[in-house]
Amino acid sequence: MREFIVEADGGSRGNPGPAGYGSVVIDAATGETLAERAEFIGVATNNVAEYRGLLAGLRAARELDPAATVRVRMDSKLVVEQMSGRWKIKHPDMKPLAAEAARILPAGQVSYEWIPRERNKHADRLANEAMDAGKRGEQWDAAASRAALDTSAVSRALPEPSGPPGDATAGAAKAREALARARATEDTTATEATTGTAVTEATTGAGATEATTAAAVTEATTGTAVTEATTGAGDADARAARTLAATPPTSPETRPSVGWASAPDLGAPATFVLLRHGETPLTPQKRFSGRGGSDPSLSAVGREQAERVAAALARRGTVQHILASPLARTRETAGAVAARLGLEVVVEEGLIETDFGAWEGLTFGEVRERHPEDLNRWLADPEAEPTGGGESFAATAARISATRDKLTAAYAGRTVLLVTHVTPIKTLVRLALGAPPESLFRMELSAASLSAVAYYADGNASVRLFNDTSHLRP
Repeated sequence: MREFIVEADGGSRGNPGPAGYGSVVIDAATGETLAERAEFIGVATNNVAEYRGLLAGLRAARELDPAATVRVRMDSKLVVEQMSGRWKIKHPDMKPLAAEAARILPAGQVSYEWIPRERNKHADRLANEAMDAGKRGEQWDAAASRAALDTSAVSRALPEPSGPPGDATAGAAKAREALARARATEDTTATEATTGTAVTEATTGAGATEATTAAAVTEATTGTAVTEATTGAGDADARAARTLAATPPTSPETRPSVGWASAPDLGAPATFVLLRHGETPLTPQKRFSGRGGSDPSLSAVGREQAERVAAALARRGTVQHILASPLARTRETAGAVAARLGLEVVVEEGLIETDFGAWEGLTFGEVRERHPEDLNRWLADPEAEPTGGGESFAATAARISATRDKLTAAYAGRTVLLVTHVTPIKTLVRLALGAPPESLFRMELSAASLSAVAYYADGNASVRLFNDTSHLRP
């Protein structure tokens, strides 16, 4: 059986402040570096960045060999003790990250060891490279990192000229430049493909019910648009300058459409247009309808809503891809849009609704009557599961954030329609705004409504449109 060593680190210049992580996977038998991962994650704390580094390292190890044993070495006493089970995890931001890390590989395959900072220099260097790249409005690039490291090594190895500057100096400079160019053109598939460039604090959230829990919520945002609500440090002008400085010019034929979420001077983000499915027979009755219930199809009203939103999206003309939850109501809604736009629907399992366990098909009042203690726990704690072993909001948030990271990496600079449900949409909006979990109970999300979130290369996110139903009016 193979054995890997994962060394991981993370840092924040401000705590919280601009943050990044670095991870390296090493063959325990040979000492060979097998994979490197690094990412600028926007504004976060040191501990969040350290956990994100751990997640990336474990994922990289699993990609190399899911059966290998893994020794994790970090200079974060907190992460090592918490993941070893010796320290209790109290902070709400840490719990979902630790839970996600524990799910990547079986517990018996992974062990944790604390090492002093000076023995964690490789991961520390990668984390700092990621933060430096974020400062420039870029993301860390594996090939550029190797080229810079190798050029530095060549600079140290080449002898200094003993005479006046001349051919020797010029030759050394050319050698360094040639090596850097060669390294820069190597295959870069070792870069992290699924961490994305989305938002900070990616797995801290909760969700909301398919049937909006009207008896317990305040409709603080009903029918309104949330505009220019941007997370992260720096104002829009500063971000625009960073993005433009890092973005090569493109021809009119290759320049991505501005679409829903940005002006041209902000560059081309990955833009997710979030469409809640049309009404089902359960929607007007405000019944819990997750992935564990009857999987209802659209009602006649829902089908009309789907046609109306399809026409509105066709008029706008900026959607380039369509992804949908695997449930019937979302696939049917997505199909209506796809037929109008001439696009295919790709089913994305990560967009599925929460499983509400024994509450499926019940109204909020019926759940309050039958399972009052379970409901109270569920409303107060994102780790609580619905009666009968449904999915907790914390687990839903971890799943949605992982899906978001994968999709932002796959669709950078593109406009993608995600046809999904109440919980995924509210969770994506909440995470983009950096809002606390309880904010989801203050959002109203109508059937067949549109929202949009843009994810930029510098790690920031912007919500430009929320709960728009103007296309549904006659």
